[in-house]
Formats: sequence, structure tokens, C-alpha cells
Amino acid sequence: MPNTDDQLAELLRGAEEVIREEDLTARLSEGRPLTIKAGFDPTAPDLHLGHTVLLNKMRAFQSFGHRVVFLIGDFTGMIGDPTGKSETRPALTPEQVAENAQTYKEQVFKILDAERTEVRFNSEWFGSMQASDMIQLASKHTVARMLERDDFSKRYKGGLPIAIHEFLYPLVQGYDSVALKADVELGGTDQTFNLLVGRQLQQSHGQRPQVVMTMPLLEGLDGVNKMSKSLGNYIGVTDSPDDMFGKVMSISDELMWRYFELLSSKSLDDIARARASIDEGRNPRDIKFELGQELVARFHGSAAASSALEAFINRFQQGQLPEDIPEVDVVAVDGGLQVAQAMKLAGLVASTSEAFRMIKQQAVRLDGERLTDRQLRLETGAVVTIQVGKRRIARVRVQGGE
Repeated sequence: MPNTDDQLAELLRGAEEVIREEDLTARLSEGRPLTIKAGFDPTAPDLHLGHTVLLNKMRAFQSFGHRVVFLIGDFTGMIGDPTGKSETRPALTPEQVAENAQTYKEQVFKILDAERTEVRFNSEWFGSMQASDMIQLASKHTVARMLERDDFSKRYKGGLPIAIHEFLYPLVQGYDSVALKADVELGGTDQTFNLLVGRQLQQSHGQRPQVVMTMPLLEGLDGVNKMSKSLGNYIGVTDSPDDMFGKVMSISDELMWRYFELLSSKSLDDIARARASIDEGRNPRDIKFELGQELVARFHGSAAASSALEAFINRFQQGQLPEDIPEVDVVAVDGGLQVAQAMKLAGLVASTSEAFRMIKQQAVRLDGERLTDRQLRLETGAVVTIQVGKRRIARVRVQGGE
């Protein structure tokens, strides 16, 4: 296997926290394939690029010859993950879990090597567990420790209900690490508590506690909130090549480097050289072209990536749009607003009636396409380029309000 220093340089890339890094170094130095675990509840089967941050890290471990386990929480999915929730999350039916799990598998192998990925379901060990075994598992943790978790603490202090079964979720997730004898568990920063429960349970079962590696939550197109379908600021892995490329081009120049670090396969040295080239006069747009092409090629192939670039250039550059499009934030108070309102708030028109008139005259383009729907609604988190006539243009970001 590659030497420890070479592995660490790539494996630690972009990681938010490693508990404990010295343990990871020690295990890598043993020269054996480590068992790397990441769990996914099949609650939202359509993945976006925010989900792929973990998958990219799994792929990095895989490239060094480690055993990667993509764990589908079909059992935990029927409990409902309470992480970050202000109320009890509805559980999924077995039918929903099965359908979503299949969709997951179809998407993750666009990143992971299917032949070297072990797909497991935690119902394998929980499905046959007796009630007495679950009670024994529950005895390994205290209510006081559970209430240290931020979301549980806030709900308890606020008088909001916490169902008993929600306390089981971190224990069940933690026991997955025991069942798989995980060396390393990957998760988002919002999963730290659950991952640490895995360390504790492994220790109580006589195993070496796993290394916990948390990855940051990728910001969405608005550059503020984490990427989320509910906020509309996401890039889906099943988006069309043109849509995916256009969305990548809509991110800010500064956010582009965050995407390079967490999503690109380029080395950190290559990214540093690209960043330095801007000081030498290179246009950031051209570097963003490379990012867009890389991501589209990953999910749709190189031919689609080339076509998406060509389509983007035809749509925007040959349409004589300026290279430096002004960015304007508009505030939505009810989760979104009509495009005519966004045009007014962005200063592209004097009134909504003028916006309606310009749309009727086919003088408005939204992300390069002629806009015909006067009632189109932009959801909070949306980032769109709106052009009115030939001279008025802005990249509009829809922010949430009170």
C-alpha cells in the first residue's frame, strides 16, 4: 500500500475534524486495508453535490486499497433521523426504504468503484435482534448524555416532544460500527455526536474505537446556506449536463475554490497553481469552466461535458452578456417570490407591471432562456441570471427573510 504520509495528505484534504488523527496515522502505518464506513439513510434518494463530499472521501480511501462500506440504513430509516430536527421526523415505510435504497445505489456508483464497494444494509443485524438485545444496547448510554446533543437539548428546553425511539437512533447508528468493526467512520459535521457514540459502543464491545472523520457541509449556490433541495440552492447529480454546467457557472468566484477542494479530483498543488494564475491575469471564468466540465463529465461523460461548455458559451458569450455580471440579493418573506417581484427588487425594472410587460414582449431571459411564464416563482436559495433587454442584467440570489 502507499506510504502513510502520501495517504494522509490526500485523506485529510478538506476534512473538518479528525478524532483522533494519531489513531488514523497508526492504523495506516499497519499496512493493511482499513474498513471505512459511511452510513446513508434512504430518505431522499436524489443526491446532490453536497452528498458527494462524503462519497469523494470514500473514493479517496478506495483508491489507496481500503475496504469501503456504503451502509444503507434501511433499519434506521424506519426510525427517522432526528439530527437537526425541531420535531419528530416521520418514519419511512419498508416499501419507501426499499425504493429509495435502489435509487441510491444507481447514483453512488457514478463516484465509487462498484467492484470495490461493499453495499450493506443495517437490517442485516438489526432485523434479527431480539427485544432483550435492544434493551441491552440502550443500557450503554444515559439520558443525560443524549441531552448533550444540541437538537435534543433545544427541544427539551423548549418543551417540544422527544420520542423515546429517537434516543435509539444514535445507538443504532453507533452499533453499525460494532457490527462492521469499522476503523474509520465518515460523516457530516452535523453527525459528530452519533459518530462518537460509535466509538463508545465499540469500546464497550472490546473493539478499538473507530477514527471519526467529519466533512464540512457544502454551501449551496447562494454561498450562504448548506446545499439543500428544500432551499433550491442545489446541483443534483441527475441534473441535465446543461443545467449542471450552468449552475456551476453561477457560483461566486470565491466559492469556486471551496468546490474545487471538496468536489474536484485535481490535486491541491494543481488548485493552488490555478489560484495563483488569477494573479497573473487569468480570467476566473475560464477556471470555473474547468470545474464545470469536470463535474459534468463525472456524471454524464466527457462528450456531454464538452457539449455543455459549448452550449453555455453560445448562450451567454455569443449573446454578448458581460463577463462581470452584477450580483444582487433579494429577500423573500414566504419561502419565495414571483420572478416579476425579483426583477423589481433587483432594480431591473421599475415595477412589477413593467416586468409583466417585458415578459409578454419576450424581452426577458432567465439563465439564457427566454422567459414566458409571468407567474414563475423563485424559491428561497435560488440563484438565477436575469436579463431584461440587452443592457439590464443581474445574477439574482433569493435570500430568506423574517
